[in-house]
Amino acid sequence: MGHDPGMRVLVAPDRFSGGVATLTSVEAAEAIAEGWGRSAPYDQVDLLPLSDGGPGFLDVLHPALGGDLSVATVHGPLGEPVPARVLVVDGTAYVEAAEAVGLHLVAPRDRDPAGSSTEGVGELVAAAVGTGAGRVVVGVGGTATTDGGRGLVDALDGLAAGRALVEGVELVVATATDAPLMGHSGAAHGFAEAKGADRATRDALETSLREWATVTDGGLAVRPGAGAGGGIGFGLLLLGAERVNGTQLVADLVGLDDRVRAADVAVTGQAVFDWEALRGRVVIGVARAAQAAGRPTVVLAERVDVGRRELSSAGIDAAYAVDDSPRSDPGDGEPGPAGDSPHTAGERIAALAARVARTWSR
Repeated sequence: MGHDPGMRVLVAPDRFSGGVATLTSVEAAEAIAEGWGRSAPYDQVDLLPLSDGGPGFLDVLHPALGGDLSVATVHGPLGEPVPARVLVVDGTAYVEAAEAVGLHLVAPRDRDPAGSSTEGVGELVAAAVGTGAGRVVVGVGGTATTDGGRGLVDALDGLAAGRALVEGVELVVATATDAPLMGHSGAAHGFAEAKGADRATRDALETSLREWATVTDGGLAVRPGAGAGGGIGFGLLLLGAERVNGTQLVADLVGLDDRVRAADVAVTGQAVFDWEALRGRVVIGVARAAQAAGRPTVVLAERVDVGRRELSSAGIDAAYAVDDSPRSDPGDGEPGPAGDSPHTAGERIAALAARVARTWSR
């Protein structure tokens, strides 16, 4: 007799960063699938790693779209040379700001948002334009910088030269956040603390951003996404870019809607599921697609800081945290004496997925 084919499970996580350890979205998807299979071996699991435009943007797009990859050497956040890729597909060049100036490129002890520059992103944009592509898409998020895109503009020899460079090219900035350049939720006060800035530094950064906006175009500073990447969004808007939601751009390119419709349940996740995750990030993109298809959404995270009311309003059926997992559960494939726990981030997420599968798999 054959086995019941089981449920169809779409595993579509974001990267896991900001928690105990970091997993790319590809690694997170593989860990969730492996854990789910422990408890529900006959379920059909479809892996669809996602990105919001931040780190992993190209790692998600290249397998899905194909295309030609090239590498440019650009300045990193502290001026060091770093390799950054350009993906060209059907006349569109995709680049990832985090490959040039990502927070992951700077050791925690060396993080200096006041002294780091977005120069490398300007160089990466120039490399993308140099491919001859008629459209350049810059994924923005997860950066070590808070210079408002000033370094980016300077790398292109100023606004006039930068605008001339991209003339005739459709420039798109795909941002992980809709934050404005300044204010409580802006580049300095909203995000620079996570990059190593204390209160005095954040105040100084805010002042610098305000001055930069005043001498360029303050109207663009309040646009959604201007504060993305420490203000890279603003720098690109100054060059004439159109801003789009990074999650939605990736979802459209990889066919999220169709993949959700083919599933019985959507499983997504990120390291810390908090208020920021509710502002158009991957988890919400998956939830909206699943809602439209009439499918439930389940979130896995290292930590969940969102209440039931917020989950319900976001269209999420349940959220589970590693922190809430039993310390030892042989059924998860993690046997050991009481007090033992999986050691790596992947193992922790796999163990959580195994536990959740026992609830959600029929």
